[in-house]
Amino acid sequence: MHPAPPRVTGRRRRSPAALLTCLLAALATLLAGALVSLTPATAATVDTNAWYVLVNRNSGKALDVYNLSTADGGSLVQWTRNNGNNQQWRFVDSGGGYYRVQSRHSGKVMDVSNLSTADGAAVVQWTDGNGVNQQFRLADSSDGYVRLINRNSGKAVEVQNASTADGGKVVQYSDWGGTNQQWQLVRVDGGTTSPSASPPASPSASPSPSAPSGQFTNPVLWEDLADIDIIRVGDTYYYSASTMHYSPGAPVLRSYDLVHWEYAGHSVPTLDFGSKYDLNGGRGYVNGIWASFLNYRPSNKTFYWGGCIDFNKTYIYTATSVEGPWNRHTTINKCYYDAGLLVDDNDTMYVAYGNTQISVAQLSADGKSEVRSQQVFSTPSSVGTLEGSRMYKRNGNYYIFVTKPANGQYILKSTNGPFGPYEMRQVLLNMSGPVSGGGVPHQGGLVQTQNGAWYYMAFQDAYPGGRIPVLAPVTWTSDGWPTITTVNGGWGASYPNPVTTREVKSPTGSDTFTGSQLGPEWEWNHNPDTTRFGVGNGLRLQTATVTNDLYSARNTLTHRILGPSSTATIQLDYSQMRDGDRAGLAMLRDSSAWIGVRRDNGQTRLVATNNLTMNGSWQTTSTGTEVASTAVSGGRIWLRVNADIRPGTGRQAKFSYSTDGVNFTSFGPAFTMGNAWQFFMGYRFGIFNYATQSLGGSVTVNRFDLTTP
Repeated sequence: MHPAPPRVTGRRRRSPAALLTCLLAALATLLAGALVSLTPATAATVDTNAWYVLVNRNSGKALDVYNLSTADGGSLVQWTRNNGNNQQWRFVDSGGGYYRVQSRHSGKVMDVSNLSTADGAAVVQWTDGNGVNQQFRLADSSDGYVRLINRNSGKAVEVQNASTADGGKVVQYSDWGGTNQQWQLVRVDGGTTSPSASPPASPSASPSPSAPSGQFTNPVLWEDLADIDIIRVGDTYYYSASTMHYSPGAPVLRSYDLVHWEYAGHSVPTLDFGSKYDLNGGRGYVNGIWASFLNYRPSNKTFYWGGCIDFNKTYIYTATSVEGPWNRHTTINKCYYDAGLLVDDNDTMYVAYGNTQISVAQLSADGKSEVRSQQVFSTPSSVGTLEGSRMYKRNGNYYIFVTKPANGQYILKSTNGPFGPYEMRQVLLNMSGPVSGGGVPHQGGLVQTQNGAWYYMAFQDAYPGGRIPVLAPVTWTSDGWPTITTVNGGWGASYPNPVTTREVKSPTGSDTFTGSQLGPEWEWNHNPDTTRFGVGNGLRLQTATVTNDLYSARNTLTHRILGPSSTATIQLDYSQMRDGDRAGLAMLRDSSAWIGVRRDNGQTRLVATNNLTMNGSWQTTSTGTEVASTAVSGGRIWLRVNADIRPGTGRQAKFSYSTDGVNFTSFGPAFTMGNAWQFFMGYRFGIFNYATQSLGGSVTVNRFDLTTP
């Protein structure tokens, strides 16, 4: 991966040193007797059937699509010449002496961003629309070098500030004939080079991008992030997951290397699908956001998320950035169950969906309605159930990637268009996973890296912690079927890094809630009452529900547990609690426990409570049993829980407290977590405050810490 190129913000003035460098270079050229011509090229005749490397006269480096991007807006930089496809260009005739300059790697053309006419405007790649900002004429300079003059702006393509470094930004600037604006066209397809070529780079030249080194270990992120959809946009990877009754829903994670992930946003800001998601007259447990799709549409630079809610309707949300804002785009009165979205080469959107009977729907051009739907495959009875569709196109073939829950993965392939017919192959069945005690890796999605390699991100059942993401390389057979790269016949515990690694925000650390909103790693148990919490000076939780049941209490804020073992600590100011209030830190699932403060008759006590349970219909069967108690005073306390979420039975969470934030005392018996799968979601840390008598009390969480051993 290249290091990040320098950023350009608006119009830029040249530094005196850079200007002097360019002027001296130009003066040297003039003293040598070379006259700069500003007329259209005559000597620089190009062969429109040939591929060229464009070598900058000032730096000796080649014009390069940064990081092998295939995205609209991908940056153009200079880089040490290696003759890679991302350094090869073809001239497509636009008439009148103008050409589009097309990348061999991406098929996109050189483009002055946003039709700018300003000095310093970025030159990028973009889908070929034959726009005037994509057309360039060749103006002769001395010794066979040329300048590329944009038809729209009249400015020349140059390496900004006469940089000689790898990653130097390519921009447009007024045509003044500097050596950083002069390019040599070196033919690389075996034909005669015109103008004369410099020798090719030596084998020791740095590749672009650099080869990755080292290995990653599965799971890539030990958190409950199931029903994966994964995509790449340019040089960035995005990952969407199920959240069911948690709000906001459908988190989007971001990575630059497929291994290190950070939370970026949520596709569904509020679960506005009925009052049960507000814990108002009903409950949404194990409903809400199930397996859904995430994809990006280059034509309008928009992300699309879609999912079927309550087996009834499909809701589609859109945003131009994963951070948001996300808005509801449409509601389709049909359930696209376990759906995957393909944006085809011609911009048509298709949705693959279904359970056992797999169908494909074509959406309207605006993505708001269905144009056509057709069943394309019926699962053989010998296989059983197939669902969790993801849809792809590769080398002209259409694929639907489907799972056999929870122990197999299959793929359907059509060589005759998106509506089939499809044939089926098994990808894996009962394959051992990388995490000891966990299930078979399955479901999830395929993604291609910038360098053309393919990977499969699946999840592995690992209760009580939930379903965790695991990554493996994929190769393709000569007849177009994917094969997982295994280690000793199973999913590897480690593999070589897919690309050069890049760190992101750590999943551990502290949150003092000083921002204007909660970070994207936080989700509420059902929709919150937004009038009864606040951030900016700690997390202030006013009581929002009068109940004796934590499962019915609104405004419980949750955080995923980081495996295999991690510790959550909160600093709690309980001085504003009222009689009947309960506030604390929970291990939250269908069998729960908590440590916290309760106030009764003007007195506050620290208590440990376990045996909070729900039945298979997710109705409360026990509101808990108090198992430890001690009087507390002073209005401030630190509460802590350590959770061992390795897959298996008998895993425990242990509670403790402190009155000074330094010395902690164990409190109550260890809580043994359940590891049944039926609740689907794994255990979470939950911060709560509810009333059993009347509203009006509040607590403030001044700090949350997540640590690992």
